[in-house]
Amino acid sequence: MSGPSRSGAVAVIGRPNVGKSTLVNALVGAKISITSNRPQTTRHRLLGIATFPGGQLQLVDTPGIHGEQGKRSGKAMHRMMNRAARGALEGVDAALLVIEAGRWDDEDALAFDALRSAGLPVVLAVNQVDRIKDKAALLPFLADTTRDRAFVAVHPVSALKRIGLDDLVKTLLDLMPEGEPAFGEDEITDKSQRFLAGELLREQLMRQLGAELPYATTVEVEKFEEEPSPKAGVLYRIDAVIWVERDGQKAIVIGKGGERLREIGRRAREQMERLFDAKVFLQTWVRVREGWSDDEVALRALGYRD
Repeated sequence: MSGPSRSGAVAVIGRPNVGKSTLVNALVGAKISITSNRPQTTRHRLLGIATFPGGQLQLVDTPGIHGEQGKRSGKAMHRMMNRAARGALEGVDAALLVIEAGRWDDEDALAFDALRSAGLPVVLAVNQVDRIKDKAALLPFLADTTRDRAFVAVHPVSALKRIGLDDLVKTLLDLMPEGEPAFGEDEITDKSQRFLAGELLREQLMRQLGAELPYATTVEVEKFEEEPSPKAGVLYRIDAVIWVERDGQKAIVIGKGGERLREIGRRAREQMERLFDAKVFLQTWVRVREGWSDDEVALRALGYRD
């Protein structure tokens, strides 16, 4: 006989680039949060809805909590992302701290301290264990990491390879209050398709451009229209602007003869069609807005929120 249904919210917290978004996508079963190997890929707070036979988890994916070192985005964006990450701790039932297997540094400690001060039960997910060839080496690392830190449970996982996720879900559901799911079984996020389209385009900017330039780019979806399609059933017409901060950056995004921009658009369109299960007609433009990443008014106009 199955137990009562449980439903609640979990803040997914950690320093940048530990795989939080990959883990949320794996638990939800769909790509709702963009990923890349660049730190600070996630800039917005996003809710992933994961429904299981035993209940539902509302996973709050956040920008990485990070200190002053190594920040590349503008100061205003840096502050806004940190506020969004810390704001995710309000009104949740538990927290999932995600770290990289074999590594614990000052930013991990910063994230843990934020959770401890919030008084939340904390589950530790040690991600990317598939990269550790000598699994015995994990034991002393886990012992050191958990010493003098109160975790409800510790789960070695691989979000990419889907290792250890069933046990992690069971632990998280056990921490949730009894109750009916807050969202329908077919719902996977609280964000609109328009928002997701912009994020999928920004993901390709993060993936296709050099190490520094993505932090000076953002995406604004100016048009998102749905119309019937005789062949595909549904066609989405999407117009999107890629904002940069200098003319030289605009030239880099466009590339020789527009080749790079076409490739970025093609890959983003393919991801949109996969997620929306529909045909997509995507048009992109690159425009300059100086200093947008260090201007809170500009950030809010472009859709950024605390």
